[in-house]
This record gives sequence, C-alpha cells and structure tokens, in this order.
Amino acid sequence: MPDAAGPTDALAFTPDIARATAPIYDRMKRVVPAIEWPFHAPLIHAINKLKRDRNAVILAHNYQTPEIFHGVADIVGDSLALAAKATQTDADVIVVAGVHFMAETAKLLNPAKTVLIPSRNAGCSLADSITAADVRLLREAHPGVPVIAYVNTSAEVKAEVDICCTSGNAVEVVESLGVDRVLFLPDEYLAKYVATQTTVEIIAWKGHCEVHERFTGAEITDFRNRFDRLTVIAHPECPPDVLAAADFVGSTARMIDFVGTEKPPRVLMVTECSMSDNVAAASPDTEFVRPCNLCPHMKTVTLASILDSLQTLEPRVEIAPDLAARARRSVERMLAVKPK
Repeated sequence: MPDAAGPTDALAFTPDIARATAPIYDRMKRVVPAIEWPFHAPLIHAINKLKRDRNAVILAHNYQTPEIFHGVADIVGDSLALAAKATQTDADVIVVAGVHFMAETAKLLNPAKTVLIPSRNAGCSLADSITAADVRLLREAHPGVPVIAYVNTSAEVKAEVDICCTSGNAVEVVESLGVDRVLFLPDEYLAKYVATQTTVEIIAWKGHCEVHERFTGAEITDFRNRFDRLTVIAHPECPPDVLAAADFVGSTARMIDFVGTEKPPRVLMVTECSMSDNVAAASPDTEFVRPCNLCPHMKTVTLASILDSLQTLEPRVEIAPDLAARARRSVERMLAVKPK
C-alpha cells in the first residue's frame, strides 16, 4: 500500500495523473491548497481506478475531508442519506468512509454485499455511550414505552430498540409512533431539541457527541462580536445554549440546504469542521467562519486507508445473522417513515 507520509514511486504525481485529476481538483480548489494536490492526486487516481475494477462504491459522510468527499466518493450525505442510498447501489463492494456504526448500517441493509470500513479505529463517542444491556434495563424501568435509537449506535443496540432515527428525521420518527411518551437514546442534546419540536414526552439517555458537546453559547457570542453579519447554523447534537444562540438548527443535510438556499454572506456552521470545507467548495459567495472541532474517529479514514481497503478487501464488516435481522428491522422502520 502507499506510505501514508507521501506517494510511493508507483503513485508518483506524473503529468498524466495531473491531467486526469485536474477536473477533480477544480471542484475542491477553494479548500485544498495547490501545494497539497501532488500528494492527494495519485491516491485519488488509484482509488477511482480500483473502484471500477472491484465494482465498488464509496459512501462518504459529510464530515470527511474534502479530498475524500470530493475526490473519491460516489455517494455523500448525512447518516440518513447514506443509509437510504446504500440500498440503491448495484455495486458488489461498499466502502464506508465514515465511522463503524455507519458501516454496520450499510451492512444491515446490504447483507449480501462486501462492506468495508477503512479504519478499525473509526468509532463514535455516542455509539460507545450505550450498550444493548443498557437498553434492556431501560425497558424494565419503563415497561411498554417505545424505544428510539439514533443511528449513532451499534448493531447490538439497534437490535434491542423499536425504531431508529437520524437528526434529520427524529421528530417525524417520534410522532410516527402515535404515543405520548418515548425513550430516546443515546444523545441527550438531540433528545432535548426534539422535545422542543413535539408534544410527545421524551425520556433521554445522557450520551453526547464529543465534537458537538464542546461548543458553548459563550463561544457563539464571541464569534458574533468578532464577525459582522454572521449567520449561525447549528447541529441539534449541540448543547441547548448553543442552539438557543443559533439562527438555524438542523441536521447536516438541512444545514447544507440552508446555505444553498439562503446564501448567507458569512456563516458559522456549528458542527464538525470538515463539513464547512465541503460546503464551502460549492458555495463561492459565502464566507465560512470555522470554529473547527474535528472528529478524531472520522479522521482515521484517509485516502491511503481507503486504497488499502480496496486492495485487500479488508477490514470487512460482519454481523451475526440473527442479530442483523433484529437490527435491520429498526433501520427499515426508520426508512419507512415519510418526511413531512
């Protein structure tokens, strides 16, 4: 495989590769310095060729770096979009440029396909905050109350709940159950946000995203004092004081749509830093102020690890059939909920 520190002789930045990858670089030149391109281009060229040879597709979350998001991804989006679109591909191999729970979700929905996660270390603080045993104890404490799990959970947890949701459809999922009270896990802040959008009583677990929980309302005030005409848009995994200070709150997909539709002259996206880079690449008329909290797990996926994964077809995501069948039901129920 290529050395992560730089291209090998076999992956040199040749004139042919420069010409072949020029249109790709044009898509991200606003956010990737030209001095970095000779390192990225040979890897991107090799990955895109190997994808065709393997009949593979790459799913990339919005938090991936621009060279992955714009350079090699076939399907991009938030967790809901990736989950839905994963079921529509004819590829034999699915490479998930994201974190482990996303790769598990892709495998649940595509059990006959080879699903790869390029980094074994691509975990998630939310997924780690709750276990299947925790869910069983919650059911004992709240008999008869439906349990909703954010997709940022393991397959074992998904197998224990009634239905999944994402930040983009959480309110619709809650209200689709037609009940007065639900258990909502694992993100406490998303649960609190959902509670402001519905009359259904939300019983929350106290898990947090290590990226979003670090933002504060005072930090937002400081940015407003430093930058005129600043529009603040925030992800609902942020603490309540951050959401109260924001001009718009929404999932990653809705944040992207907001920028594209409203075209604010200057915007602060209160979420993972790479998302601002990916949106900025396609938004030349908007200035992006970056608070820049990075997801350490997402960043363990690199071009080099993606190439290695395609070459070796490892690491593979495998889920025991009986566990997968139970977890799949909760994901499929989520996908069946119609958006408002």
